[in-house]
Amino acid sequence: MQLSHTRAGMSAVFDDPNLIGCAGLVPVVGLCDRIGLRELAAGWGKVPGGGRANAGAKVMSLVAGMVAGADCIDDLDVLRHGGMDKVFHDWRAPATLGQFLRSFTFGHVRQFDAVASRALINLAGEVPALIDRDADFVFLDVDDTVKATYGAGKQGARVGYTRVKGLNAQLVVASTASSAPVITATRLRHGAAVSAHGGVRIITDSIATTRRAGVRAQILVRGDSGYFQQANIAAITKTGAWFSIGARQDSAVRKAIAAIPEQAWVTIQYPNAIRDPDTGELISQAQVAETPYTAFTSKPKSKQVTARLIVRRVPERNTQKIQAAGQQGLFEVWRYHAVFTDNPAPLVTAEKTHRAHAIVENVIADLKASALAALPCTSHPANAAWLVAAAIAFNITRAIGITAGGQFTKAETATVRSKIIKTPARVSHSARRQRLHLPTRWPWATPWLNPWTAALTVAPAVCPVRPRPKD
Repeated sequence: MQLSHTRAGMSAVFDDPNLIGCAGLVPVVGLCDRIGLRELAAGWGKVPGGGRANAGAKVMSLVAGMVAGADCIDDLDVLRHGGMDKVFHDWRAPATLGQFLRSFTFGHVRQFDAVASRALINLAGEVPALIDRDADFVFLDVDDTVKATYGAGKQGARVGYTRVKGLNAQLVVASTASSAPVITATRLRHGAAVSAHGGVRIITDSIATTRRAGVRAQILVRGDSGYFQQANIAAITKTGAWFSIGARQDSAVRKAIAAIPEQAWVTIQYPNAIRDPDTGELISQAQVAETPYTAFTSKPKSKQVTARLIVRRVPERNTQKIQAAGQQGLFEVWRYHAVFTDNPAPLVTAEKTHRAHAIVENVIADLKASALAALPCTSHPANAAWLVAAAIAFNITRAIGITAGGQFTKAETATVRSKIIKTPARVSHSARRQRLHLPTRWPWATPWLNPWTAALTVAPAVCPVRPRPKD
């Protein structure tokens, strides 16, 4: 490829008021209208301002800007270029949206969480493939991450377990074997928060949201060893869900592992090599075994839990640990990873199912590469509200990708944005009708038209949750 003219024969000027750089926002906003996002934000609870201050328009502007790629407040100005005012109306300037975020309190954030939950429920009604209701299992994966911050006055910024100063974002994602993950709940906590802090509330909220979205399949909650607490497991079992939680290797767990007979270990092969979380090396095989185990024996018997302890072991490659074990290479030294679960699946299947918990890390990476690239406000509630809006934008983008079909069904946010959302178009009017002129021979024309058709030309379905009626 080369330029068709020399540099002297070319010029560039930003002067066309009819061009827009993100025509994919048309089906996005159409989908938001179908799920009633504006009405939910304006009419539910005490989101700042309510209908009088156009909270619905401000939430819509936040979400649309994030879908278009905004990762800070100034970037929300992407909604005000070219012919955007010919296609959309009632959007808000970045300064107004920043003021809106800074008006949030903790109670407002909890109400915004309710808006996000009901938006996901409605979205699952509009796009049934978002959460496969016919799947055998629905997996809820809980995890947290520390988002680094750099402002000296950032509220809640602490040095946490990653030894990085920042804020701790906790989230739960729902997925099935055939559907990509969506975010069911989020919480923003101070940077030094332990993983399981608030785990009971966010897990039970996510289970309730998933059920209200029409899921009747068995729910399996997966988490790492940070969530190995009696309160979390009791809350999960009380709802009828199953659990698969990494077990901390305290003295009781190590004793249970040591009691497993050698003949009980089964060798498993990985079709694709996986990266060891401790050493980073690629491993292609391991050994697994299981034993009954009663956890939380320090508590009353009514609170103790008996289930399966599934253990995976791989050869130890750390030479210092091998020398410390005094084996001198005469015997194999192993590293163990334990999972506490009531999943009744066969041993190998249950262990493989738990390893798929890593899908939540992909969602975290996706968020950090888009709307969660920064937490833009000094106020902690404002940043918490930003995280909730980012989750809504993530789910909307996921729904657009599913509707587009093909390669976009499980595509990351960046892929959907670059090929669907960021499609350029020219706006024209004729006979009181508006037309978008998109590029000829656009490689993703059909995937772009699929959500356009679904959002704008089909009669809206009846959504299960609508805004709370005003008094």
